[in-house]
Amino acid sequence: MKRIVRHLMATRWSVGRAFPAATLDVIDKSIKASEATHNGEIRFAVEGALHTEPLLRGQTARERAIDVFSQLRVWDTERNNGVLIYLLLADRDVEIVADRGIDAKVGAEEWERICRKMEAAFRQGDFRAGVVGGIQEVTRHLAEHFPPIGDDRNELPDKPVEL
Repeated sequence: MKRIVRHLMATRWSVGRAFPAATLDVIDKSIKASEATHNGEIRFAVEGALHTEPLLRGQTARERAIDVFSQLRVWDTERNNGVLIYLLLADRDVEIVADRGIDAKVGAEEWERICRKMEAAFRQGDFRAGVVGGIQEVTRHLAEHFPPIGDDRNELPDKPVEL
């Protein structure tokens, strides 16, 4: 019941308060800078709360992140190296969904570690540092396993997505 109340109380205003335009701009620039160091693709999406129907059927943040991964077509990269960082703000739950090319090299335990580190920053109210730190951690893995190549093009938008 507490979860339902948290989601019903969350508004677009709560997303805007945690992620004002200046913070979204910093995240956009962090993704651009990241992608200059590797051949992968990073997307960041934040959602204030689940809609009523998925909330009532108990959709988890992980399940929603997988839906968003598909909707944003993060899976649709040439080298299967797209990574979605998803935040469900009402739950303060971060999920990383990585395409099979990078996930096979990094694995669930490491993605989980990055998520928990981001969540620790969010508990302190530092959303900007939490997301930028998460992007830097993901960047380290993408740069190691997918170094830049000459014909690299930006396959996915860098702009953060507010759902």
